[in-house]
Amino acid sequence: MGSDVDFVAYVCEQAGLGGALSYRKMFGEYALYLDERVVALVCDNMLFVKPTTAGRALLDTVEEAPPYPGAKPHWRMDDVLDDGERLGRLLVATAAALPRPKPKGPKVARPGAPRKR
Repeated sequence: MGSDVDFVAYVCEQAGLGGALSYRKMFGEYALYLDERVVALVCDNMLFVKPTTAGRALLDTVEEAPPYPGAKPHWRMDDVLDDGERLGRLLVATAAALPRPKPKGPKVARPGAPRKR
């Protein structure tokens, strides 16, 4: 079952980070981005935050679970959704602890691929 975009919008609204927090649909589910970093996933209408030491310092207890089969465990954050301020702090701390994505280089044409004219 894929996630509902209304639930994803609710999560973003609860975090109170405005336009700094965005989401993108990926394989029927959603990734949440803050400062160009994937900080969380929404799968089956559940929020999964990437585990970091900085984020762990803000939480009392965490439930670890994979967001989808074969994924590394993330923190399942059902209880944090009702506390928008705490959710926002958690996502900001998580983004700050993650490395920036590597810049994308120029596209290289594959051998045998048709050329654009």
